[in-house]
Amino acid sequence: MAAPELTSLRSPRVVAARRLAKRSFRGKERRFLAEGPQSVREAVDHLVELYVTPDAAERHADIVAAVRAAGVPVLTATDEVIAEMSETVTPQGLVGLCRFLDTPFEDILAARPRLVAVLAHVRDPGNAGTVLRCADAAGADAVVLTDASVDLYNPKSVRASVGSIFHLPVAVGVPVEDAVRGLRGAGVRILAADGAGDRDLDAELDGGTMGGPTAWVFGNEAWGLPEETRALADAVVRVPIHGKAESLNLATAAAVCLYASARAQRASGGCRSVTSS
Repeated sequence: MAAPELTSLRSPRVVAARRLAKRSFRGKERRFLAEGPQSVREAVDHLVELYVTPDAAERHADIVAAVRAAGVPVLTATDEVIAEMSETVTPQGLVGLCRFLDTPFEDILAARPRLVAVLAHVRDPGNAGTVLRCADAAGADAVVLTDASVDLYNPKSVRASVGSIFHLPVAVGVPVEDAVRGLRGAGVRILAADGAGDRDLDAELDGGTMGGPTAWVFGNEAWGLPEETRALADAVVRVPIHGKAESLNLATAAAVCLYASARAQRASGGCRSVTSS
């Protein structure tokens, strides 16, 4: 087995990669890191370089081959170097240096989306990445992170998306008022998800009102959506709690809402409730 090419923690590449843990450096360089085999596999078209330990290169030879086939440089590194680049406690031996991939909001509108997740005031990076993953799984056309939300490229967001960050258009830094105005102008109905909403998700589904283009606005993990944001929506919708749970967490509520819209949009001859027992 050939000796690793990156062995020093003071290597310019290693130092530069480590600096990307900070948002200011990510923004300046327009680069971020993707860790682990799943993220790297999905990131191939956005990679600048791949760093991999010799053992990981053998375990994931298919990924390394795909990266090389795409013309992306692959550099072998020691376990210590990969650990220095990584944010995870137990690195998996692959770290990809990626280009920023956010999409201009105007391009998302021009594509006439039918299902969009808008993250307004979402501050937890793990939640942001998980909602992005839910949106991807539900077949959403795009995700919008408002200017009051967490950085898309935060390492925890990237990991929590489990590769979905590379699958669908994401606009960042859009004021929530502009997001709502633009989407409504594109013919999209705006639904704010809130546990105190005056409309019930089951009733919306049974009433046949959810089959058209829809954007769900999700709020802060602790205090939900402020009144001024709820006032922008066409309706404020709550997910019904049929049991004794006090509430649903953000990612779970987002998954329920997005899948409800996905089912309604795909249904023929109406849609039955997805939350009834």
